[in-house]
Amino acid sequence: MPGTMVSASTGALNSLLGKLATLAGKEYGKLKSVRKEVASLESEFSSMKALLEKLVDMDELDAQAKEWRNQVTDMSYDIEDCIDEFMHHLGKNDASTSFVNKTARLLKKLRVRHQIASKIQEIKIRVKQASERRMRYKLDEYRPKPSYVSVDPRIVAMHTEAASLVGVDVPREELAELLMGDVQEMMVVSIVGFGGLGKTTLVNQVYLKLEEQFQCHAFVSVSLKPDIPKILNKILLAIGGTLCHSGELDEIIKNIKLHLLNMSHDIWSSSAWNVIKCAFPENNCGSRVVTTTRIYDVALACCSYNRQYVYNMRPLGEEDSRTLFFSRIFGPGEACSGEFEVLSVDILKKCSGLPLAIISIASLLAGQSKVAWVYVRNSLRFMFEGNPSLEDMKRILDLSYRNLPHHLKTCMLYFGMYPEDYIIEKDDLVKQWIAEDFVGKVHGLDAKDVAGSYFNELINMSMIQPVDTDYNDEVLSCRVHDIMLDLIRVKCVEENFIDIRDDPQATMELHNNSRRVSLYYNGAGDSVILKTINGSLSQVRSVIAVTRDFLPSFLGFKYVRVLYLRARVRQKIDLTGICELFLLRYLKIVTTGEFEIPAQLWRLGYLETLVLDQKPGRVLSIPSDIVRLRQLLHLIVQPSAVFQAPINSLKSLRTLQGFDISSSSLESIKSFGELNNLSDLQVVYYPSDRDSMVLDALCYSFEKLLHSSSLKSIKFANPTPFDFHGFSTLSCFPRHIQILDLEEFYLPRIPKSISLLQELQSLQLMVTEVVPSDEDIDILAGFPFLANLYLVIMQNPKEKLVIPGTDLAFPALKTLHLQLPKNHLAFEAGAMPRLQKIKLLFAEVGWEDACQWLEPTGIVHLPASLRKVTLGCYFICEESATYSTVVRSVFNKHHPGVDLALIG
Repeated sequence: MPGTMVSASTGALNSLLGKLATLAGKEYGKLKSVRKEVASLESEFSSMKALLEKLVDMDELDAQAKEWRNQVTDMSYDIEDCIDEFMHHLGKNDASTSFVNKTARLLKKLRVRHQIASKIQEIKIRVKQASERRMRYKLDEYRPKPSYVSVDPRIVAMHTEAASLVGVDVPREELAELLMGDVQEMMVVSIVGFGGLGKTTLVNQVYLKLEEQFQCHAFVSVSLKPDIPKILNKILLAIGGTLCHSGELDEIIKNIKLHLLNMSHDIWSSSAWNVIKCAFPENNCGSRVVTTTRIYDVALACCSYNRQYVYNMRPLGEEDSRTLFFSRIFGPGEACSGEFEVLSVDILKKCSGLPLAIISIASLLAGQSKVAWVYVRNSLRFMFEGNPSLEDMKRILDLSYRNLPHHLKTCMLYFGMYPEDYIIEKDDLVKQWIAEDFVGKVHGLDAKDVAGSYFNELINMSMIQPVDTDYNDEVLSCRVHDIMLDLIRVKCVEENFIDIRDDPQATMELHNNSRRVSLYYNGAGDSVILKTINGSLSQVRSVIAVTRDFLPSFLGFKYVRVLYLRARVRQKIDLTGICELFLLRYLKIVTTGEFEIPAQLWRLGYLETLVLDQKPGRVLSIPSDIVRLRQLLHLIVQPSAVFQAPINSLKSLRTLQGFDISSSSLESIKSFGELNNLSDLQVVYYPSDRDSMVLDALCYSFEKLLHSSSLKSIKFANPTPFDFHGFSTLSCFPRHIQILDLEEFYLPRIPKSISLLQELQSLQLMVTEVVPSDEDIDILAGFPFLANLYLVIMQNPKEKLVIPGTDLAFPALKTLHLQLPKNHLAFEAGAMPRLQKIKLLFAEVGWEDACQWLEPTGIVHLPASLRKVTLGCYFICEESATYSTVVRSVFNKHHPGVDLALIG
C-alpha cells in the first residue's frame, strides 16, 4: 500500500526517509554538515528499503538474510527515535516564538551542535556496518534455496474415504440440493470459509456424489500464484481432451467449452477467476461450477455477485467435534476414557470446531499418556513450535498469511498484541494501527476509513472472525482463532515484531530492542515485575497491559506511540508520568482505581486518541489546557467528563463522548458548535435546576452545526431513564445526522420535528404513547434510509398499530426492536420489505394470547429476507412452556429456517 510508513517488512524506513528529508530542509539544514550527511543517509536507506521489499516476497530466507533484515529494521526504528527526539527538543520553546527563530537560537548552542554531530556519526557507523554485511552476504544476488516439497494436505482431503468423515452429511446434502435445482443456465456456487474448515473435503464429497449425473467433469486446484494455462490444461485432460502444448489461452479455452461439471478449489483472487471462467460454456445445459475460497469478495465475484450462491462453511458442532477427536485418538466408535474427558473439553474449546485443528492435535495425542495430554492442553498457544504433527495445519494457515499484501501482513501481526479469546473492538484497533503508522495514505480518504477497509479485508479473507455487528452488518468487533493466533505469534518472534509476556518469570528475558510489548498478569508475582521491567521497555512503540495491582512505570516508555492500560487496582493512580511521553498518539486507560487527568497533559502534542474509562463511574474534570492538544481527534470519557472552559479550540476533534452537559459550564456547551469536524457526539444529561439554560446552550451549538455535513451521530445518555418533555419541542438537531439515540428519555410522543432528519439510518426512542391517527407511525415510516428502529412504548395504544405495506413505508428498515404493553400490532402485506431482524416484547401478554395473535396479525406478511426473530411475552402463566412448540410451528410454516428466540 503506497504511503504506509511503518511495516513488519521494512521497519520504519519509509517514515525515516520522510523525516530525513525534513531534517535536511531549510529549518534544520542551516547546519551545513547536517544537510550533507543526511543526503548521504537518504541514498543508503532507499537502497536498503528496496532490498527489504525484495526479500519480503521470498517464501523462505536463510539465517543470514533473516539476521540482516532484522538488524536493518531494528536500526531504522532506533534512528527514527533519535530524529524524533531531536525534533522534539527543537520545538520545546514557547510556541509564541517563530519556529525559524527558535531553531536558529538553539542551533547556536555548542552543546546542541555537538549532540547532533555525535548522533549522526553513530548513525553513520551503524549504516556502514549494515552495508558491509549486505555486501559480504551478497544479499543483492540472494535467492532462497529450494526446500523439501511436502504433500499438500488438501490433496489428502480429496482422497479421504466418506465413511471416515464427520459432520459432512448435512452440508453435502445442502450443497447438492443447491446445485441440482431447476436452473438450466450455467451456475457457479462458491464455498467460503477459514483455512482448515474442510472446504476441500466437502467439495470432493459433493463431486463424488454428483459426477455421474454429468457427461464431463473435472476437479482442479488453483494455487496462490496460479499458472492459468496449466490449470486449464488439467481441466482439458480431465474431460477427455488432448493436452495443448502451445500454452495459448485462447486455444485451450476453445477446447474446454463443453458441457461439464467442474470443481475448482482455493481460488485466491478475482483476476485468476476472471480468466478461468472464460473456459466454461454459457449454455442452457445445466452446467455447474463449484469453487472454494477463503476470501468472501472472491466468492461473490465467482458467483457474479449473487449472494444466494455463496455457501458459508460452518465449523463443526460440539458433538461432531467430539466424535472426530475421539475417533482419531481411540478409533472409530470408541468412547473417551474418564481420565481424558475434562482435558478433551479444554482442548476442543481451543479448536473451535476447526476440523484440521482437531485432526492435527488428535494425531499428536494418539497413544499418549495423561501427562502428555496435560502438556498439550497447557501449551496450545505454542503448538506450532517443534511439533511435526501440526505441520499440515501450519502450512494451510501459512498459505493464507502469505497471500496477504504487505500492509495487511503488518496489521495481521498486530493481533498478537491481544490475548487468546479476547474480543477486539474494531474502533480501538484501527486507531492503534493509525498511531503506529501502519495505514497508508489514500487520496481523498480519511486514515480511519482506510484502516477500516484493512479490517474489512481481513474479515473477508477469513483471517479474523466477526463477533458483533451493527444494523448494517458492519463488523464492530472480532476475535482471532486460537490456532491462527499461534501462527501470528510464531511470525512475531521470527520478525522481532512483538514481545509477549504473560509470565512474571519470563519478564527477565525481555529483549532490549522490543518495539511492541504485551503484558498480561493476574496479580501473581507483581512485586517482581516492577523491578524487572524498569528500563527494559525504553524502545517500545506499543504497550498493551492488562494487569491487576500493577501498572508499568510510564517513564520507561520514552518512545511509545500506543499505550493501552487495563488495570484492576485499589490504589489511586498517578498519571503524571504520562505527560513525558512526547510521541504518544493513542492513550486508553480502563481501571477501577481513582485517577485525575494531569494538568500537563497538553504536552502530548501528537495525541490523537484519548480514552478514559474509570469504574465504578466517577465524573472526571477535564483540565482547561486540554484545548492545546491541537491534533486530538477522539476524546472519549466514561462515564462522563465535565468541562469548565470553552473547547472550540479543539478544531480537529471528531469524536466527543461522555460530555456531561448537566455539570459543564454553559460556555463549554455553547463552544462545541464551532467544532466543524465533529462527527460523533455523545452527551450525558440528567435533570437539574438549570434545565432551560442547558437546553438553550445545547440548541445554540446545534443551530451552529445545523447544516454540518460532518456530524453524523448524536447520542444522549444518563444514569437512569427519566420523564423529560424538553426534547419533544427540540427542533434544532443538525439536519445531516444519521444516528439519533434518545432511548434514555421518556418522551410524551414521537417528536414531529425529527421528520426533518431525512438522512437518519438509526433511531432509538422511548415514548409514553403513540397515536397512529396523528401521523406518529407515518413519521417513522417516512424515513427513506432508516435501517434500524428501536422503539419503546410505555402505554398501550388506544388503537391498533398497523405497519403499512406501501412501497414508501420503511423502505430500508433491516432491524426493528418494538416494545409495548400489549400486542395491539398488525402487519400489512408488503410491510418492511427489507426487514432481517425483528424483536417484539410484550409486557402484559401471555403465550396463549401470543399464539392466537401471530397468524391473524399478518406475521405471514413479513418478508422472506427475515433471518432472526425474538419474541418476548412477560405475562407469566402456568402453561407458558407448552406454547413454545406452537409458536415455533407458526414461524416454521411461514418463515422456515428463521432463527427464533423466545423470551419470558
